[in-house]
Amino acid sequence: MWNSLQSERAGARLPDGLRIYAIGDIHGRADLLAPLLRQIDVDCTLYPSNRPIAVFVGDYIDRGPASKEVLDLLLGCARTKERVFLKGNHETFVHRFLSAPAVLDEWRLCGGLETLASYGLKPSINPGAAERRRLAEELAKSIPKPHLEFFDSLKLSFSCGDFLFVHAGVRPGVPIRKQREEDLLWIREEFLSCDQRFEKFVVHGHTPVRMPDVRSNRINIDTGAFATGRLTCIVIEGTVMVPLIDVRDWMRDAAGINVTRDTPTRMEPCCVDPG
Repeated sequence: MWNSLQSERAGARLPDGLRIYAIGDIHGRADLLAPLLRQIDVDCTLYPSNRPIAVFVGDYIDRGPASKEVLDLLLGCARTKERVFLKGNHETFVHRFLSAPAVLDEWRLCGGLETLASYGLKPSINPGAAERRRLAEELAKSIPKPHLEFFDSLKLSFSCGDFLFVHAGVRPGVPIRKQREEDLLWIREEFLSCDQRFEKFVVHGHTPVRMPDVRSNRINIDTGAFATGRLTCIVIEGTVMVPLIDVRDWMRDAAGINVTRDTPTRMEPCCVDPG
């Protein structure tokens, strides 16, 4: 599947000397994020790059059990590596809930109760108005200021070379510079069903798929980590786009890896085939 579309994507290229690790929706799975971050470090050692950048496509919180821990990990790696954090639709809920507790009626259906629990709160399954107000007050006291600042700092999109990274997608027929935030965070069918080329090749998440869905105009890297245990990372360098090997597979085979100064780069043919 990956190689079959390589020729169709021949025009999509990153600038020389730059590599991007694009990470799909995390949704509170700190247990998957931590080893993935380590694996990116290992990959950079095996395949050195002048400028590696990790791009996260949003939805860091909700559904999974450890949203707070996910944010702690992301803030930690942001201090030592070049990272781009995009805004997902789930990241809109925290500030909305703090200012209007009734939003919890909607947020809990999207996994918000799990996020509250990760901050030490104990919400009931279906909180009433009084409990919603109390929970908002408790969250305001318990959520660290750097976490709120993180939500405020998130970007709606990231453009690099011929690639555009967004959370949900783009509205077909609308120039990138005129895309609305609502579409970048929430769009589904109009974008997913479009087979025409966009201004740039789009890397996105938002709609869970069993495995990375590669099309001629986009790739979906949301593999439903909160439910499947699969957190996807793809590596883009030049015109090459391959999946980062699963850390569990790498650990199994690590004893057989011999790292030398002649280790090939991802631009070389032996690295194109994901196996």
